[in-house]
Amino acid sequence: MNALPQLLDERGVLVCVGTGGVGKTTTAAALAMAAARRGRRVCVLTIDPARRLSDAMGLDDGALGNEPRRIELPAAPLDMQEGHDTGGELWAVMLDTAITFDALIANYAPSEHQRQTILANRFYRNIAESMSGAHEYMAMEKLYELHADDRFDLVVVDTPPTTNAIDFLEAPDRIRRFLDHRLYSVLVTPTGGLARVANAAARTFLRSVARIVGASVVDDAIEFFAAFDGMEDGFRARAATVERLLRDEGTAFVAVAVPRPDVVRDVLAFAALLDGTGISTDAVVVNRVHPRFVRALPNGVDDPALAPFAAVLAESVAIAAAEDAALAPLEELLRAEVVRVPLLAADVHDLVGLDALGPLLLD
Repeated sequence: MNALPQLLDERGVLVCVGTGGVGKTTTAAALAMAAARRGRRVCVLTIDPARRLSDAMGLDDGALGNEPRRIELPAAPLDMQEGHDTGGELWAVMLDTAITFDALIANYAPSEHQRQTILANRFYRNIAESMSGAHEYMAMEKLYELHADDRFDLVVVDTPPTTNAIDFLEAPDRIRRFLDHRLYSVLVTPTGGLARVANAAARTFLRSVARIVGASVVDDAIEFFAAFDGMEDGFRARAATVERLLRDEGTAFVAVAVPRPDVVRDVLAFAALLDGTGISTDAVVVNRVHPRFVRALPNGVDDPALAPFAAVLAESVAIAAAEDAALAPLEELLRAEVVRVPLLAADVHDLVGLDALGPLLLD
């Protein structure tokens, strides 16, 4: 039995993971639309900096932003109208790291003065827009925000390629380690801790840093950490809450792949990483699977007119056999349902195409 319908009907969060170029964004959007067709109020969130979600939905560049946008569902095809629940809704969000970070600062700042000081600080602006790890942490924050939003009962997450997806999953633990680090404790209270430890060696170090990056950068950093004092408990508590959400029974993980040995190895490796953190892979979607034929035509077709067709059929049978061999480890080693989606005649690039893809994912 295909596990995806049950996941769409019962879970509150569905996280799609996979390497680049396997159709992950399209799959996430199609699953979200399929859930909306089944009567759920769904928001699909892309945390991939690329703008593939807009492309998959056929939306103009810039149509999606950091706030959920309601997507009008096209008229259901005739063969889908029976049993169709008209109460479903589809929404979409594209993460903006800086805007989400600003909202988080506004939420946790103890005073308006502290909020304005941080938002205007040049060091903060730099880390909010470009610091390594900030994107993954803000993605975690956005997921929490959408999950807590009463407008939605399912959030489908389109993650970056697997090398970065693991950063998203580890973001709660990383932010806690940073906040618990002794260096942070020193920097966040410059009038106390920093003054006490600023011995000759420390002053020499700061002067060296200032010569490299400029004294104003060091001053901005000290001002930022001073203003941040008192906000760490809120960040720490939110990180713990999201970590529990990712491991909650209401959260499902769907790996997306194509039938190639290298991609299958990546899926298995990522599934092992998830398993090591206590998270199981609930389903695997394999896109672009070639059609299966019973057998090839006998060798030596007498009719010359049939020879090209016989060659194409033989090649198709060989490709299908190679794909079966590539996918065998997935079906043998993972305890997850493997859903095969056939190779389509054209790429999906609009809502109608996503609608047509839904039944292929759920059957």
